[in-house]
Amino acid sequence: MAGMLVGPVFNLVQVDPTIVFIGSIGIIFLMFIAGSEVKLKSFSNIGKDVIILAVLNGLIPFAVGTGIGLFFGFGIFTSLVLGVIFISSAIAVILPTLEANNMTATKVGELIISSTVLEDLASLLLLAVILQSFAPKSFLPTPIYLVLIVLIVVILKKFVPALQELFQHNKVASDIFESDLRFVVSTLIATVLLFELIGVHAIIAGFVIGVILGDSMKGEVEAKIRTISYGIFIPTFFLVIGMQTDLSVFTNNGAIPIAIVIVLGLFAAKIGSGLLAGKIIGLRKEEGLLIGVASTPQLSTTLAAAFVALELGLLDQTLIAALVILTIVTTFVAPLAVKKLVERQKISPTEVLPW
Repeated sequence: MAGMLVGPVFNLVQVDPTIVFIGSIGIIFLMFIAGSEVKLKSFSNIGKDVIILAVLNGLIPFAVGTGIGLFFGFGIFTSLVLGVIFISSAIAVILPTLEANNMTATKVGELIISSTVLEDLASLLLLAVILQSFAPKSFLPTPIYLVLIVLIVVILKKFVPALQELFQHNKVASDIFESDLRFVVSTLIATVLLFELIGVHAIIAGFVIGVILGDSMKGEVEAKIRTISYGIFIPTFFLVIGMQTDLSVFTNNGAIPIAIVIVLGLFAAKIGSGLLAGKIIGLRKEEGLLIGVASTPQLSTTLAAAFVALELGLLDQTLIAALVILTIVTTFVAPLAVKKLVERQKISPTEVLPW
């Protein structure tokens, strides 16, 4: 909102290369922190119910988002990017929302968290394929390109924790937190460079290494990473997004309907898929509704994908403005709606999972 005020509203500050560069670092840190919110232990009890929920809660929104893009006359790649954005959910909003309502240890809470992680990973892989098809950075064919990404992620998952354990074994006791901090930042930079080398955008590298280091990054190291990220880089990224949001597009006759349809379409797709998946896996209607509502927040992945797509010319100002509105509405409405649903349905926090 501050970016919109100093940019398109009062025209006090112009976007320049320096601000964009700092914002580009911010987007990497934003995706890194979003990835670190994902705990790999949440996959330890993954089952068919999570798979069913992730597939339906991903495919239906993807189809709706792509359909909205095509309906309003956008190109196939733009429509596919919109569909990918509809797949994702903001785990950084969902987790504290569930924790605030004592839902993380319940079956429904576990289903929401695990399926959201799968959907975010799938959306980023799909985004990588779409970007590679639209503006190739690699000479490799798309199928081989996708297999290479997955292979590198698997190798990183095996290699990075082992390297971290070796690093911690040899570190100096008097320099504990600074050494760990340097290791995390160095690993993040190295992963970004590796992914850029094979033509994968840095936001995917940030998310992947965040997921890998998420379980082991805690205490002062995590606090310092968040201080660095939220101290300057991430706010600058949000500032750039706001400054690049042209609010004058809403004076056009077609912009407001597009924004309304995108917001309502996202809510309808997520809630509808949650209800359908809940019915299939044997949950109560109220629990299916809770799953759908809880998965609606859009933030990190949405704005990151929008930023990258804007750089490549895949999204115009009308869609950027609509997506900014989407993030504001969903991150404000969803936590309040979840709280009301939990209170009304009397879903007991004591109904925890066996594990």
